[in-house]
Amino acid sequence: MSLREQIGEAVKTAMKAKAAERVSILRLMNSALKDRDIVLRGEGAPEMTEADIVAVLSRMVKQRQESVRAFDDGGRVDLADKERAEIAVIEEFLPRQLTAAEVEAAVAAAIAATGAASIKDMGKVMAELKAHHTGQMDFGAVGPMVKARLG
Repeated sequence: MSLREQIGEAVKTAMKAKAAERVSILRLMNSALKDRDIVLRGEGAPEMTEADIVAVLSRMVKQRQESVRAFDDGGRVDLADKERAEIAVIEEFLPRQLTAAEVEAAVAAAIAATGAASIKDMGKVMAELKAHHTGQMDFGAVGPMVKARLG
């Protein structure tokens, strides 16, 4: 079953269970996916792939994590908790996040696979990682790690 179908089934299940908060978050996810569909259609691109869906959901998680930090800094624990609940629901549909050791191993494997020898090859390594681990790691944190290894 595709991610989009899984989200649709989750909406139905949440509606039957009368879980209003969960229904709201799931509908928000569907809305974000439909928005991305419209953008792709306007560009003449084909249907969204599973990787595109994962990217949209990952972006949603990242936005909410930034909101959590802002709310925590502002002393709004209630709003931060609401964002954390949304993150938990969205993450149910994302691939499992890699542990720190798995990220280190993936970076080492990507460097070996691309034959990267210097910082000039960082783009190749990042492309290799994105091709195999989209949605499984935070590329903002992985970039400096790759840079340190190559630099």
